Amino acid sequence: MYSTEISRSNPTCFVFLIDQSASMQDNIGSGEGQRKCDVVADSLNRLLSELCIKCAKEEGVRNYFYVAVIGYGSNVGPALAGRLAGRELVPLSEIASTPARLEARVRKISDGAGGLADVEVKFPVWVDPIASGGTPMSQALTRAQSIVSAWLDEHPTCFPPVVLNLSDGESTDGDPTAAATALRELASTDGSTLLFNLHVSSDASPAVSFADGDDALPNQHAKLLFGFSSPLPEHMRTYAQQQGYKVSDRTRGFVFNSDLSSVVQFLDIGTRATDLR
Repeated sequence: MYSTEISRSNPTCFVFLIDQSASMQDNIGSGEGQRKCDVVADSLNRLLSELCIKCAKEEGVRNYFYVAVIGYGSNVGPALAGRLAGRELVPLSEIASTPARLEARVRKISDGAGGLADVEVKFPVWVDPIASGGTPMSQALTRAQSIVSAWLDEHPTCFPPVVLNLSDGESTDGDPTAAATALRELASTDGSTLLFNLHVSSDASPAVSFADGDDALPNQHAKLLFGFSSPLPEHMRTYAQQQGYKVSDRTRGFVFNSDLSSVVQFLDIGTRATDLR
């Protein structure tokens, strides 16, 4: 299971669920002074950029993946900005060629003399930080179920779709467990849909990456998200170990308040499914 090759003839899909509720205006509890909505948007934009680079060949970006970004707050719907606004599943080549804008960012690089120098780079933005309304997580998971179900009807032998939910965990439309379970039960011939959760919280408790139980999690929202996260398949556990994480066969795709670099690393595990052809 989870061994089907991802290729242009047999692509897979990613569905990103982005919490855009009012509580995402609060700062993340890691002490970095960043709003949760900024952390989530920045992490996703970085992941999309890296994914485009990963799939770039001489002739351009190959469509190994189709991507949907669904925001949930004042409403539930597509969250890509710019010319892709309103679109659900978008082939990766279009993602690569159609960012909403390029922002100037400063990156530190080696100056060749043992120090670091600030260099301005262009940073592509597809998703903006938004924070308004409630947290209809159950509706968002149901929307993801609809997208994944339609995808699997057309791609029954694909590497299983990956759904990544980035949220502060405080659902306002009931317990989302049933919707999450129904989503995870959708399957290709290669395995069930993978649902991973990245919890960005105002709680200042220590960060947790790839937990294999909920004992170290500080609140009920974290425990809820952990509870319906998919276990990491074996090859993803191997990659996590290579990155220095302690994992076991009970480890789930769940992160609590990791720093920004760890957040991107967590998301990237979902793109390391197999060698791309």
